[in-house]
Amino acid sequence: MRESDRAEARRKLDKEMRLFRQLAKRKNPAPGMLRSVRMALGLRTAELAEKLGSSRTLVHRLERNEAQAAITLKSLNRAASAMGCTVVYGIVPKDGGTLEELAEQRLWKKCFAFISQEPAA
Repeated sequence: MRESDRAEARRKLDKEMRLFRQLAKRKNPAPGMLRSVRMALGLRTAELAEKLGSSRTLVHRLERNEAQAAITLKSLNRAASAMGCTVVYGIVPKDGGTLEELAEQRLWKKCFAFISQEPAA
């Protein structure tokens, strides 16, 4: 991929992921989202288990795993779908900055590393 194509892709992603970058500035933006959504919808554990074709134990395990960041995307999607929802996720720089800023930081690090490797005159 050419640099101009990469730059355009970064700009597009930065625009699309603006709301996710704002969330990234929070320490833990969505702990226990499955349980929170289930409760907000008024779904009992048994109801969700029935929709999933499984047991209440599995629902509790899914909620615990999601809260501990140990759930698979497949399981998360399955549980969300059973509640009439969809999973939306994003990958953004840790500080909530843009991909463009992160790419520029990487470029500067490479420049400084190159300069520090040059022999002194």
